[in-house]
Amino acid sequence: MRAVIVYESMYGNTHAIANAVAEGMRDKACDVTVLPVHRATAECGAHCDLLVVGGPTHVHTLPRPATRRSAVEAAAKPGSGLSLEPAAEGPGLREWLPALAQGDGAQAAAFDTRMEGPTLFTGQASHGIAQRLRRRGYRVIQPVQSFTVSKQNQLSAEQTERARTWGAALAFSAGPFRHDRPVADLIPVDAEQ
Repeated sequence: MRAVIVYESMYGNTHAIANAVAEGMRDKACDVTVLPVHRATAECGAHCDLLVVGGPTHVHTLPRPATRRSAVEAAAKPGSGLSLEPAAEGPGLREWLPALAQGDGAQAAAFDTRMEGPTLFTGQASHGIAQRLRRRGYRVIQPVQSFTVSKQNQLSAEQTERARTWGAALAFSAGPFRHDRPVADLIPVDAEQ
C-alpha cells in the first residue's frame, strides 16, 4: 500500500506526529511519503492508496495567515525556546486543501496537534481537515485523531506512541491496495525541504 502524509507544522510537533504515523504504517509494510505542505502538490493524493493530512490547532481550527504570524512572533521573543519549522510562515493546509485534486472516493485520514485540555476549550483542527477532505471527494476511513502538547510546547512519548499505533491501524484499515505510479513522481524535484 502507498500512503502520503501531508502536514503543516509551526514548531515541529505536528511534524513529529506525522513521522510517528509513518513509522506505524511502515511497520505494516506500507510505502509512505511524508511531505510538509509547502512541498505538497495538488496531485499528491491522486496516485496513492491513502492520503493522511495533519496540522496544528490554532484558535480552535486550522491555522490562518494571522495565527501563523502570531506563532512566528511568539518564536521570535527572547527566551521563547521555540524554533520554527522551514516555511512555517507560508501558506498552509487551509490554502492547500481547496486546491487538492478531487479524490473520487479515495481513502483519507485526518489528525491534529493541540494543547492539552478539553476540546471545547482547545478546538480540534482535524475536524476541519476531514470536512475539507470530504468536500474534495475523499472518504475518511478512521475517526479524526488529536495528539496533545503540553503548555511548554512538548509532545510526550505517550502521544508519539499513540501516533505510531494509529498509523498501524490506518494501514490495516486502508488495505493492501496498489497504484501503478510511484508517489515520488508527484513530488517536485527542485522543491526545498
